[in-house]
Amino acid sequence: MQLTQQPITKIVIAGGGTAGWLAAATLSYAFKNQSVDITLIESDEIGTIGVGEATIPPLIAILESIGIDLADFIKHTQATFKLGIQFADWHSKGDTYFHPFGTLGRNIDGHDFYQCWLKTAAEGDTTPLMAHSVEAILAQQNKFFIPHEAHNTPLASARFALHLDAGLMARYLRNFAENNGVKRVEGIISDVLQDSSGNISDVCVNQQSIKGEFFIDCSGFKGLLIEQTMHAGFDDWSEYLPCNRAVTVQTTHTKTISPYTVSKAQNAGWSWHIPLQHRMGNGYVFCDKYCDDQQAIDTLLASVTGELLTKPKVIAFKTGVRKQAWIKNCLSLGLAQGFIEPLESTAIHLVSKSLALFIKMFPDNSDTNQVIIDEFNRRIHQDYLEIRDFLVLHYCTTTRNDTAFWRDCASMAIPKSLQQKLAIFKVAGTLTSAAEQLFQPTSWYAVLNGMQVMPSRYNPVLDSLDSNKLTQSLQQGSKAIENAVLTQPSHAEFIARFCDAKDVYQKSA
Repeated sequence: MQLTQQPITKIVIAGGGTAGWLAAATLSYAFKNQSVDITLIESDEIGTIGVGEATIPPLIAILESIGIDLADFIKHTQATFKLGIQFADWHSKGDTYFHPFGTLGRNIDGHDFYQCWLKTAAEGDTTPLMAHSVEAILAQQNKFFIPHEAHNTPLASARFALHLDAGLMARYLRNFAENNGVKRVEGIISDVLQDSSGNISDVCVNQQSIKGEFFIDCSGFKGLLIEQTMHAGFDDWSEYLPCNRAVTVQTTHTKTISPYTVSKAQNAGWSWHIPLQHRMGNGYVFCDKYCDDQQAIDTLLASVTGELLTKPKVIAFKTGVRKQAWIKNCLSLGLAQGFIEPLESTAIHLVSKSLALFIKMFPDNSDTNQVIIDEFNRRIHQDYLEIRDFLVLHYCTTTRNDTAFWRDCASMAIPKSLQQKLAIFKVAGTLTSAAEQLFQPTSWYAVLNGMQVMPSRYNPVLDSLDSNKLTQSLQQGSKAIENAVLTQPSHAEFIARFCDAKDVYQKSA
């Protein structure tokens, strides 16, 4: 078989931060045995947003897939573990619920667990849905689990992510990438040159030209390459997600280091509180139609504990995504690609998933790439749509009417795709999703249950099951989780053991 290879040998990354250095680390590992030159351009004069300090489980596999030792990464990024998100005051003031990673219970005789739980609840069992979540019970007890001791216990199915210092993560990835041969150029891109076919050929830095065959735009919201040069266009989703500003601040610890993120609804948005080993990360995402910057700063400072380590920083943003994430020989990542508020910690995931798909569909220097570019753009856009709908779910199901912001959320426009999903759920209590989607039914069930959205019935097919045996089975399952959690160490104790003796984790491999 004769194949024509026209490999790309020079990649230029415009911008650093988490997106830029994750791209550099991932690509340098992928091409570690090939003659591919990777150059990253960034300037110390340009600050990074750096608020994406909570992650979701797929990041763990991404880090390990490129040869990063998880224990070493956790030490150097001052990371803690994350089992999910606690939502406070979203449905109504004083109401709290938990969105865990992992699954809820297990299917019984081929029937979806949520349907089994619905049947037992309809028949009088008052066991809460989250009693069947390993992660929720661990979080409730402020515990974590020793993976290699979890085999043959309910804890074996538990999933986790990390809270981490975004600045330290970028530094760690930079060191990793540079050790793999990535070259860093300090400076600001002053000009972008294109050839006769519209491809980017050079970028000018410090009055010097840096040539490339493929360019990755990690320049943040401004989209220096993908928007200002390639004119990708932008789908604005402010109609569905009206928050457009955030204020952030770092504080010292005063409480237990919890293994979950806290998201608390505020008068014009919501605040986050993320525990790291060395400090707390705090922020308030809000809509400036209902709250000015000073009011937001005052609200955030009133919600934090500990001493301030930084001054409050206000960030403006627009929710949406580029109409095309990849055009010709330019791929956008991170904020240059799009932005969805950090309610479910999806920012780093979208970078890593884009990179994984890009490597799977890696182009060459021929003119036959358009078919893979189109498929890449379709799939990335679909990922953003899925996450958008899931975030809208948190807002549109509120019953709060105490502020103008929440009254408007309760009557907000809802995407047709979400309308259909909710309509089916409210009738039959069922959800469908594709295997490649990030948020599987368990996540939707958790938020719907937390926001007290219940279906009108369970699937009548379940009436073929013996009610007493079904209730007993579910109660035994929740009790087994409770007993397994009791034997586990506190989150803080596990972190200390993990960082001092990484075999605590590695024995589970």
